[in-house]
Amino acid sequence: MKRGKKKEESGKRKVKSGKKRVSEVEKSKSSDLRPETLDSKPKSNFTTNLLRIVAVLAVIGITVYIYSIRDRVEEFTQYGYFGIFLIMLLANATVILPAPGVAVVFAMGSVFNPLGVALSAGIGGALGEITGYLAGFSGQAVVENTQVYNRIMPWIKKYGAWVILILSAIPNPFFDIAGIAAGIAKIPTWQFLLACWVGQTIKMAMFAYAGYYSIDWIANFYD
Repeated sequence: MKRGKKKEESGKRKVKSGKKRVSEVEKSKSSDLRPETLDSKPKSNFTTNLLRIVAVLAVIGITVYIYSIRDRVEEFTQYGYFGIFLIMLLANATVILPAPGVAVVFAMGSVFNPLGVALSAGIGGALGEITGYLAGFSGQAVVENTQVYNRIMPWIKKYGAWVILILSAIPNPFFDIAGIAAGIAKIPTWQFLLACWVGQTIKMAMFAYAGYYSIDWIANFYD
């Protein structure tokens, strides 16, 4: 009986050792597959870097082109609301470099329906700001070490698109930097565009209605 028990125990030990060997073989096979999974990362990094380069080139090209035709932008006003949309699209598509926009909205508010002017300008302005967002998303922004960027970025990381909405609704010269910071922070594109549209529409409504009521004020002033 004792010999039989010993044989059973030795048999169990052999089975366990056999299982260990099988598991070791499986581990070695899985380890052989790891380099293939690692090879996929450089491919994704290559695609990401390529998209970033394309984004940077697109932003530079759009900015240079729009700045070169800045003196002819006001000609689009002859196309009505669509012209206002184009003006704000072009004006906000420039990164850092100034372009006319708000002055045109103020003037057109005295000619067209100010609400229509605000809506058209808000949509165009929001779409135009995507260039700054792309500049930041590409990771090649040149404003990361500026004082304004260092103040805005913590707010964006904490409050997200709400900061974009507020800054786009208030006339200020720093929104391009905020857009770049939003791209670097990887705020979802739809959130960025929605916040820009709401903020831009509010701001443009202020200027459009100011232009609308300025006509009556000027008329009463000279009466």
